[in-house]
Amino acid sequence: MNRTNTPHTFHIPVMGTGFSIDTPAKVAHYGISSVISIVDDMLIETMRELYCTECDIPFDPIGEEEDDYRARRITMYLNLIDKIVKKRFDRLKCSLLEKGGELQKYIEMLPDLSELKQRFTKFVRNNAMKQDLERWVNDHFHPGSIDVNIMTKLDKQTYREEQPLPVEYNDAHAALRGFARSTLRSSLVLSAGMNPRLYGYIAQFEDFYPDEQGQLKKMLVLKVSDYRSARIQGQFLARKGLWVSEYRIESGLNCGGHAFATDGYLIGPILEEFKNNRELLVTSAHEILTEALRKQGRAVPRQPMELRLTAQGGVGTAEEHQFLLDHYGLDSVGWGTPFLLVPEVTNVDSHTREQLGAATENDVCLSHISPLGVPFYTLKGSSKDVERQRLVGSGRPGSSCPKEYLEFSTEFTERPICVASRLYQKLKISELEGLGLSPEEYQFQFDRVVEKSCLCAGLGAGALLVHGMDSRLQGGDGALVCPGPNIAYFSEIVSLKTMVDHIYGRTNIIRRSDRPHMFINELKLYVNYLKDQFRESAKPLDEKQRNFFRKFRNNLCNGIEYYRDLFSRTEKRWEGMRRDIHEELSAFQNELERFARTHLEPVQA
Repeated sequence: MNRTNTPHTFHIPVMGTGFSIDTPAKVAHYGISSVISIVDDMLIETMRELYCTECDIPFDPIGEEEDDYRARRITMYLNLIDKIVKKRFDRLKCSLLEKGGELQKYIEMLPDLSELKQRFTKFVRNNAMKQDLERWVNDHFHPGSIDVNIMTKLDKQTYREEQPLPVEYNDAHAALRGFARSTLRSSLVLSAGMNPRLYGYIAQFEDFYPDEQGQLKKMLVLKVSDYRSARIQGQFLARKGLWVSEYRIESGLNCGGHAFATDGYLIGPILEEFKNNRELLVTSAHEILTEALRKQGRAVPRQPMELRLTAQGGVGTAEEHQFLLDHYGLDSVGWGTPFLLVPEVTNVDSHTREQLGAATENDVCLSHISPLGVPFYTLKGSSKDVERQRLVGSGRPGSSCPKEYLEFSTEFTERPICVASRLYQKLKISELEGLGLSPEEYQFQFDRVVEKSCLCAGLGAGALLVHGMDSRLQGGDGALVCPGPNIAYFSEIVSLKTMVDHIYGRTNIIRRSDRPHMFINELKLYVNYLKDQFRESAKPLDEKQRNFFRKFRNNLCNGIEYYRDLFSRTEKRWEGMRRDIHEELSAFQNELERFARTHLEPVQA
């Protein structure tokens, strides 16, 4: 799919393993793009059986004893979703003259200033012939993209009968192969940093290479947090003849799920750097790409290919959405967390959805529960957390680890196991008991061990519970949810149309009047993160630690100065909150100065 055909200015990012696993089947026929996680092939196979049953399509199960079962499951599921979306989109176009039909809903949800919407309205107003209108709709209306996500870190070694399999059977490699062999014409979103071996494997699949017109069957999207990383990764792929069609810039902390914090670099200045260097990003990669393609004897695009810049993380109002598009020249803005409150779009069980609607800032925390060792946003009191605490209380902490996607620790075993597993936690606790620790230190270390949670089961449970399926065989009934801090300002369970109307400023579903601007909220998160990192660091600070905290603090101060200038230059857009913004910036500046004076000044002799 050519991204310039996308009629909306927002997209729905990947959410967990199960929340958006079938979102395209629900929204793509309305022209809305969304992303499926292709990590959990066990859940994917279950969802394939569900949709085959619903759509009266024969289901041929792919067992784990079969060769390349993981990639084959993913290919079959993506082909099924592709077929469902095409069928629903064709049916939508057939509702052309139906009042209240699906096509009318498609049109009503478009941005009011959309050229597509205005031209359609003009056609109808001028009483165009039905066949002319049908032809025009067929030529100009398009479904949203069915994109997929691979977290590049999830690429562990796989085994069969205790024997390691070749590298192409690694988890991320197999998922990539599953997408590459599918019928989709869409994007592969790569997140969590660079994996050179996986990036090299992409080059084996023809669909990722352009033709002379620069058209691609399958596109690459890199989720990044800074310009330097984007340039390095883009050029690395270009040397293999592969083009990055989109850089998806995500806030390091104002996001959901795993939080990959920067060293105090804020989203506003990061977006400014991308804006100022966009042309260089294109031309430098294009030169490398064309040389690589010529050496390979492949078709060379006649001109630089399309490069999209998008952003996501913490956006919550139509004003913020439009500002990101206008000021930074973005092609789309990601809205994730708010869609957890839209039953038409995401898989969240009713109990968890009610918890999300009632959540405040204190209910969403940056935790240590992820087995990956990366900070992870979670909702306190989730049913998975209750389940975990019950197991700890019964003396059987840890998960049975039925899915095994996060097995990376070789601390106690030759073959990697997951630190959230019952086996690992039993071995680790046994080790702690033999160290002769004080009761206080033992409890601290014990809590750190047993707080690790089974993300594989917890993040997929919602999809099973929503559809009335038994989740016990896939890790228990407990559901884990990973909203961003932005959920505190959304309290209503709403329809898809209402949420889209909120995004485009046709309605407002935020009832609180104290929500800070997304840039200010991210700044607050980073200041708190800085203080938390300081509290957890060994004392006294050595010079390396001191330099880290100085750099972090200085980057935040530079970001504050950037925002002061930005909000002063664009003050007409923020009439209702201009004074609050400047007061909040000054308050954070003062807080950082106090932090530096108290903790980072040289110790006086």
